[in-house]
Amino acid sequence: MRRLSLLIAALAVALPAAAGPLAYVPNEKSASVSVIDTATARRLRDLPVGERPRGIAAGAGRLYLTDGKTGSLLIVDPVGGAVNRVRVGDSPEGVSLSADGKLLAVAVEDDNSVVLLAAPEGRELARIKVHGRNPEHAVFSPDGRWLYVSAEEAEQVDVIDVAARRQVASVAVGKRPRGIAFLPDGSRAYVACELAGKVYAIDVAGRRVVAEIAAGEYPNGVAVHPDGKRVFVSNGRGASVMAIDTASHAVVATIPVGKRPWNMALTPDGARLYVANGRSNSVSVIDTGRLEALGEIEVGELPWGVAVR
Repeated sequence: MRRLSLLIAALAVALPAAAGPLAYVPNEKSASVSVIDTATARRLRDLPVGERPRGIAAGAGRLYLTDGKTGSLLIVDPVGGAVNRVRVGDSPEGVSLSADGKLLAVAVEDDNSVVLLAAPEGRELARIKVHGRNPEHAVFSPDGRWLYVSAEEAEQVDVIDVAARRQVASVAVGKRPRGIAFLPDGSRAYVACELAGKVYAIDVAGRRVVAEIAAGEYPNGVAVHPDGKRVFVSNGRGASVMAIDTASHAVVATIPVGKRPWNMALTPDGARLYVANGRSNSVSVIDTGRLEALGEIEVGELPWGVAVR
């Protein structure tokens, strides 16, 4: 517990005593969501959820999680604990919520599709086939116009027109694209390609790659700072997180974290980055100003990602 104590002490100096935004961490193996107060770096509780929770998105008063074992989208009341299950298909992974909170997108591996649903009730609106096999993430652009979809067995990012409910393009990238994140203005998207060992910057209007950035071993999760100046990428096998300057596309820092870092999320002010360490059963907290890890918080078994609200 020493690492947790050190982290709490460090944050106590920089943050007020009042509760901050909450970080929610789905633990795939222990079938739970760990709830962390970002102001104090304290793990408040664990919510039993589903059988194999993976992807997570947080909306107003709701958590949305995919359950890999039951093929469901779980709609969770994080206060009362009530869970509503919506069948989406076998082996769902990433879930994302549109910026206006009205739409959900779930990547369904075995169906090679993205399921579009109305939020918060989870009513299915469309099932959209994509070209890439085993889609892992389907991420809304900030304006909600596009969905960018990555697939484990692909060398491309598929582009879905949300209004038309169909795939309209693909952008060639490296092997096994994983995490995707957009700049706040929606002009560019960043995609981590695990087997290529690179991050690809995509011009959204031109649907073309404008930069290839060398990453560490098995780059995976991607998060963009709210000011748009930096992109953070987790290196799964390298046990680190890179910070990339979006103006120059230079790597400005490589920060050691726990084993097998996966998906990540930033606090709303961008001051802290929370990183799920799948093989360490922990979450690393990074100070994005100083570009250094403050410590780790123990969570459940096999944490998949983080959502902050």
